Amino acid sequence: MNTIDRKWMWIGGIVLLAFLLVLPFLVKNFRVFQLNMVMIYAIAILGLNILTGYNGQISLGHGAFYAIGAYVAAMLMAYGHWPFWLTLPVAAVVCFGFGYLMGFPALRLGGHYLALATFALALAVPQLLKYKAIESWTGGVMGIVLTKPDPPFQLTVLGQPLSQDRWLYFVTLAVMLLMFLLAWRLLRGRVGRALIAIRDHPIAAAAMGINLPVFKSLTFGVSAAFTGVAGALGAVVVAFVSPDSFTVFLSITLLVGVVVGGLATIHGAIFGAFFIQFVPHWAEDISKSAPWAIYGVFLIMLMYVMPTGAAGLIDRVLGMFRRSTPTASPSGVSAPAAAPVSSQPAGGKL
Repeated sequence: MNTIDRKWMWIGGIVLLAFLLVLPFLVKNFRVFQLNMVMIYAIAILGLNILTGYNGQISLGHGAFYAIGAYVAAMLMAYGHWPFWLTLPVAAVVCFGFGYLMGFPALRLGGHYLALATFALALAVPQLLKYKAIESWTGGVMGIVLTKPDPPFQLTVLGQPLSQDRWLYFVTLAVMLLMFLLAWRLLRGRVGRALIAIRDHPIAAAAMGINLPVFKSLTFGVSAAFTGVAGALGAVVVAFVSPDSFTVFLSITLLVGVVVGGLATIHGAIFGAFFIQFVPHWAEDISKSAPWAIYGVFLIMLMYVMPTGAAGLIDRVLGMFRRSTPTASPSGVSAPAAAPVSSQPAGGKL
């Protein structure tokens, strides 16, 4: 990346950040709530993408880790009166432990066998949350009702007050940026290359000295930790948790977000989150009688137009633009820019 590209990247980043800071005061509280859910889903999708996109382990059970993170935050807030921000690292640690333990069966399972094992986890966790022995903690079928945190100060921008949802918007935005930064730092170096090597050529990766059992188990743990943070934030933003909110459909929805956003991409999680948050509502507006049929049509069309996901399409467009723009070499002779190298699996498919 040359100096001009870096300059425009920084300018674009500053403009985008300024827009994001003003955005919650330009829309109503319900839209702010939807934007909060987009950022929460983006964190969960990013966690699943670390496991599925970068390491090649297919999971249909990440809704269970989302539920565990949500219940950890809800119980600490409701019974321990913890501040909401302090529940996030606890949810991450607890979910990391569960994910690490789930990583041990993954050592002997792969492909659709691992998918079925994690699918069983997604089916079991909502039922366990209804178990009478722990009903006094989980609230059973009725769940746990929370109170949204009030903003620590009063502020009015563009005639709109800093409401609870707007305050949580800034908290969620900060947490999302932090989690994306952590993922970027983790995946851009040796760890990311090791995960891709395990995904594409496990035998060759083991021959090069990569410890497959350790990497697979830790990847499962880190992926679960990301999703647990998203679940904890979701509990705070929604202010309610119940077992029926975390059905197996949530796990499938997160996997859809990974595929739509783009496998083995970090920024693709944001596009996937927008899809799973807004497209079902658009489908219901189009057809009240068969909204999921419309949702399926949207999904098929997107997969046909963007087989490598939204991030893959954007990367291809930017690559074409860079190749069409001559770059001056040190000797003064124009040279074509190199094509970007993608970390996606062949064809961008599972």
